[in-house]
Amino acid sequence: MPINILVTEDESIVRKDIERCLGNLGYNVVASADNGEDAINMAIKHKPDLALMDIMIKGDMNGIAAAEEIKRNINIPVVFLTAYADENTLNEAKMAEPHGYILKPFKDVDIQTAIEMALHKHGKEQEVRQETEFLRSLAEHKEDSDIIFVKNRSRLIRVKNEDLLFVEALKDYVVVHTTTESYTIHSTMKDVETKLSGSDFMRVHRSYIVNIEAIESMKYSMITIRGMEKEIPVGGSYKDLLAQRINLL
Repeated sequence: MPINILVTEDESIVRKDIERCLGNLGYNVVASADNGEDAINMAIKHKPDLALMDIMIKGDMNGIAAAEEIKRNINIPVVFLTAYADENTLNEAKMAEPHGYILKPFKDVDIQTAIEMALHKHGKEQEVRQETEFLRSLAEHKEDSDIIFVKNRSRLIRVKNEDLLFVEALKDYVVVHTTTESYTIHSTMKDVETKLSGSDFMRVHRSYIVNIEAIESMKYSMITIRGMEKEIPVGGSYKDLLAQRINLL
């Protein structure tokens, strides 16, 4: 999908030139404005991926103030356009924390470079924000007995006990099977069994721990887990305890 861009420029000739440039580069101009108030309204309505904003625009609100308001409402990257490179203008623009700065006159490559760098920077910022929120969630729920966190590469995945179907030993690793994904982690069955010591889980084999609530049926010494074709063996030393746990009649 093309990148949607909002253009704010009060000089119509320059605005049309920017729109032409963006079109040639493969971007989609989702809306244009010539003043700050319209730019804010257009941004809220169309939710573009990025805003190109002239600093010195007509009206009561300059581009810097408009950019700050847009970022407060929809949190998109803003790249400033300006013919002014004096220190005062730069210092004022910095307060809006733009993701780029293009000086007029500009070339097509200047716009493309600024846009791509801004989108990349914004994407990384979003990743950091999501990671921070995740860690905050981890801290808030660390005492919850119905939630575990599974390490998947460099991330921690939050899994509810009810969604964890079974755990399978695989040499030096264990595979945690959930209703949606399977995660291979470097751990031992003993360690996993300790962390899943609640009433919902039980070791049924030296290589398997199952969620009792996920058992769909049993035949001889094999367990069928809901939504799974794989059958899980039940070790001889675990049969009696399993019969008690599932209230076998």
